[in-house]
Amino acid sequence: MTARAIIIGYDRSPDAEAAARWALDEAARTGAPVEFVYAYEWPTWLPSASMVPAPAVWPDGETDRAIKATLYKAVATARQAHPSVRVHLAIVSNSAALTLIDRSTEAGLVVLGCRGHSAVTGLLGSVSVAVSAHAHCPVVVVRGTPAADAPVVVGVDDSASAQSALGFAVEEAVARHVGLRVIRAWAPVTGLWEEGPMVTRTVTAPERRSFDELVAVWRQKRPELDISAEAVVAHPAAALVEASKEAQLLVVGTRGHGVVAGMVLGSVGQHLLRHSACTVAVAHGTR
Repeated sequence: MTARAIIIGYDRSPDAEAAARWALDEAARTGAPVEFVYAYEWPTWLPSASMVPAPAVWPDGETDRAIKATLYKAVATARQAHPSVRVHLAIVSNSAALTLIDRSTEAGLVVLGCRGHSAVTGLLGSVSVAVSAHAHCPVVVVRGTPAADAPVVVGVDDSASAQSALGFAVEEAVARHVGLRVIRAWAPVTGLWEEGPMVTRTVTAPERRSFDELVAVWRQKRPELDISAEAVVAHPAAALVEASKEAQLLVVGTRGHGVVAGMVLGSVGQHLLRHSACTVAVAHGTR
């Protein structure tokens, strides 16, 4: 079966270049084709006065040619560096986030830089957050320059999305021939009960039983993979940011057991997109 395409959200920024390198390496391992997607996001009007719209703003011919020349060069460089990877280019006139979310329905993976260029400066970094929250396939946001032999780390809880994250993390660790650290964090008790005699600041055997059983299943499925299971008392975001310092890839689900059930990308995931020391993968279902 042909692997589904890897979509790169490309805007010519240094972070997009890093995302392209990550995606091309992934494609070389999996045999997936790669598509560079560039979206023109120019404002349709500018306020010349408080109540009067100015004429439409659009790149002139020279700017348009310069942008396209840069894109064609990026694709040519990708084909030269990764000759076994099928590389395509798509240029669209639409919102980058909406375009990437739409294309994710048929993709195996969407890969983004953590920041990029935007015609509207206030949108810096908003594309990666929006796509990570609403895509229909896993989304990778490339950060840092970790060592190639560093482990993959995955954060889990009892939610369905965490199960998807663990499956994705196992697949990536096996493909990269590195170990897998599975981390389950229980938030510490705070406030009135913090100093109570029942607060031990340790995870009891009954509390971690379901976690240990989950890890045991994957150890049986993948005996060749070195899997460590870590149950800690710490805020999940803090525990995973700390673990990211010694990882090459940090994997999370779209939403855990947060207080706001309607949030598609929970507060932990949003925190990691901004503060992780390594690349973050947000697992939406399976590839």
